Amino acid sequence: MQDSFDVTTIIFLALAVFVIWRLRSVLGQKTGAERSPFKPVDRSRTEPQARSEGDNVVRLPGADRVQPAPASTPAPRDWRGIAEPGSEVARGLEATVQAEPGFDPRAFIEGAKAAYEAIMIAFAKGDRKTLRGLLSKEVGEAFERAIAERERNRQTLETTFVSIDKAEIVAVEVRNRVAQITVRFLSNLITATRDAEGKVVDGSAEAVVEVPDVWTFARTLGSRDPNWQLVATEAGA
Repeated sequence: MQDSFDVTTIIFLALAVFVIWRLRSVLGQKTGAERSPFKPVDRSRTEPQARSEGDNVVRLPGADRVQPAPASTPAPRDWRGIAEPGSEVARGLEATVQAEPGFDPRAFIEGAKAAYEAIMIAFAKGDRKTLRGLLSKEVGEAFERAIAERERNRQTLETTFVSIDKAEIVAVEVRNRVAQITVRFLSNLITATRDAEGKVVDGSAEAVVEVPDVWTFARTLGSRDPNWQLVATEAGA
């Protein structure tokens, strides 16, 4: 009786194991790599929620992307000592810097002062070679006529710089990448014109005179040539 019970029990156990094995082979096993059931996205939650360490929340692609800050208008540069804020000169300088970021108006003024002195001395000496590289065609022709007339009259011009007391930008214009900057100079000079015998016929060989001049320099911004040319002159008030 005991043997019959044992044999029957073993048979039922074997059948149970077989059934379980068949179910597993048909339904498969959960391995942890299965996709989660589809869930609709809650569109009312536009801000990603913070998650604690160990949380299994998966963020949507780009949810953590930092949004670029809105573009802001650059603050006007400080042209203190060069131009009044909001003035035409200040706006012209801004346009010049936009076309050529390396432009420095303070360095330009120093260069204009050096050019002013060099041109005045070259004109007095009749140094056409120096003038050719500093003047535009039109201004160069005017200077040439004055030098030629002086030579025909056998006259000489003596110019001595005492000081340049002021050099200020009074106008700036940028058109088609060509900048024109007008500078008002106030200088102290000793200037005299002598005839063929050396007699002073104009000016004074000793007196210091204050000379106002308004000169306009031009240059194509962004070009490889760093030199500015004198394109216009007028007597200042």
